[in-house]
Amino acid sequence: MSNAIATLPPEHHCCPLEQLQARYRQVRQHTLLLAEPLSDEDCGAQSMPDASPVKWHLAHTTWFFETFILETLEPDFAPFHAAFRVLFNSYYNGVGDKHPRPQRGLLTRPAMAQVRAYRHDVDARMVRLMDSELAPQQRAQLSMLLTLGLQHEQQHQELLLTDVKHLLAQNPLFPAYLDAPARAVRELVAAPDGLAGWVAFDGGLVEIGHDGDGFCFDNELPRHRQFVAPFELASTLVTNGQYLAFIEAGGYRTAHLWLAEGWDWVCSNRLQHPLYWQEGEAGQWLEFTLHGLQRLDPALPVVHLSLFEADAYAHWAGARLPTESEWELAAQGQAVQGGQWHPAVAAAQAGLRQLFGHCWQWTSSSYAPYPGYRTAPGALGEYNGKFMLNQYVLRGSSCATPEGHARASYRNFFPAGARWQFSGIRLAR
Repeated sequence: MSNAIATLPPEHHCCPLEQLQARYRQVRQHTLLLAEPLSDEDCGAQSMPDASPVKWHLAHTTWFFETFILETLEPDFAPFHAAFRVLFNSYYNGVGDKHPRPQRGLLTRPAMAQVRAYRHDVDARMVRLMDSELAPQQRAQLSMLLTLGLQHEQQHQELLLTDVKHLLAQNPLFPAYLDAPARAVRELVAAPDGLAGWVAFDGGLVEIGHDGDGFCFDNELPRHRQFVAPFELASTLVTNGQYLAFIEAGGYRTAHLWLAEGWDWVCSNRLQHPLYWQEGEAGQWLEFTLHGLQRLDPALPVVHLSLFEADAYAHWAGARLPTESEWELAAQGQAVQGGQWHPAVAAAQAGLRQLFGHCWQWTSSSYAPYPGYRTAPGALGEYNGKFMLNQYVLRGSSCATPEGHARASYRNFFPAGARWQFSGIRLAR
């Protein structure tokens, strides 16, 4: 049965089909490489309802191509396994039933070997489809859906890493996902005090949203004018050392620093420090990383904070969080750098640093539609629009974001209490 998926709007800016074939192979192979350091047991476990097992990520990204492309365009379509349509549906009500998200870790079947076979089967069918003779309209539709599917898989590559980190952190052995790199993470020299500080922006009537160059998700549209008052942004991200000073000053015990819901969240969860921090012997702080348990480096950006924690720190520091319009205005024209699986120390240069490739940066902006926003028809219209409630926008990208996936207009979003993502703080005033 066809999903009757609507053609995506032209602003998704897909590449020609010939270029997408090589990109398809690269993106799909990279997802498998991310799973290589893990055992089958690692890949099947789910550490919390918000996270998903690696096995599910591998299957769901494959489900996307089978459901939204092969089911629509493949001649004589037949599913790899009929039950997978329900098991690996995430939130697309237009597709049909779905397995409950909190129970994904209970899926001991299919086995990891069958999920790999599923990926191999769908990949072979996708290659045949891309090589086949298609009518011009079908070819255009395939290019658009393929572009979106690859961007979707890159999102899951980042989620896979953050979910694995949360899973391994539950183990008292604190196992490493990967051994620490031979070259130290502190590969950039810390900026001298004279280069740290604030960068001023005049503001004014500015254009916000995707500028039409390359791919974007629908929530980045339409580009629109917005007034931004003059403001300043901190040149660098808040560091572990700076956040530790907030803790030592009683930040987690001082109610007036926190939003009311945030204070309730801190008290009910009895929180005293960021996720993955723990106090070792002689007051030495430790931090769990993808490379295992490490001594806390005070010069690295603080990560895995909720909006509540970011906002409380900003109040304590006599500043605030930026709006997403301020952040985007400041980031327009800045170089977009890829991540390295761990935040790094700020480079020794003037101006804004650490905009991309370190951690997502909380803003004070609720996740809401831009003026004139319209959801696409069909099941793919559920991709972003229906989540525009009770969430806040984060900007930039993290050390786990795949190369080439970030841009200044990208709008990430999570609930205020979420902190298992690589999320941190850039101050504004």
